[in-house]
Amino acid sequence: MDILLASGNEHKKEELQRLLPGHVLHLPGDFGIGFDCEETGLTFEENAEQKAMALKEAVEKSGRKDISEMGILADDSGLFVDALPGELGIHTARYGSKEGEKILSADEKNTLLLKNLKGVPQEKRTARFVCTLILLNKGKKYTATGIAEGRILEEKAVGDGGFGYDPVFFCNDAGCSMATLPKGGKDLYSHRGKAARILLQQIENQ
Repeated sequence: MDILLASGNEHKKEELQRLLPGHVLHLPGDFGIGFDCEETGLTFEENAEQKAMALKEAVEKSGRKDISEMGILADDSGLFVDALPGELGIHTARYGSKEGEKILSADEKNTLLLKNLKGVPQEKRTARFVCTLILLNKGKKYTATGIAEGRILEEKAVGDGGFGYDPVFFCNDAGCSMATLPKGGKDLYSHRGKAARILLQQIENQ
């Protein structure tokens, strides 16, 4: 199916396109649709649904019949660190920034995370990436959540793969940091990859 992604992020579109073969993803901006959504949910699922519904409303207001039958896909994801309860999770993207302040760069957030975990032993550095995908299509809602278990490294990994917190996240299933995995390799182990495969199964089983 043709799917509108509730995002303006070309990188996210590229990643999800790889994860959803057989479907074609588009960004709202490709069709001149303005999209903005204030995320106020308390869970990834609530935030993903808010994004999906906001895009659905924007499409309806546009009157564009050529895109009105497309599926609408939204995601929300983040990192949980057990030694820092409540600090990341749904607040992952704004970690280290107060309301109204400039959001830190990925490198700055990784540096801050390692600083805040200084002295925490390896066995207590457990963490997990979580992603929830919501697809709206022809009156149906599909929800899929993927989890990648691991731990936070004591220093940034050498590697130029991935993005965000990947350089400091050791993935248990992969046996290495996310940043050292090639694109295809990361898709096998990532939270978003797992969620996408669950979503594909749900679509195929309908």
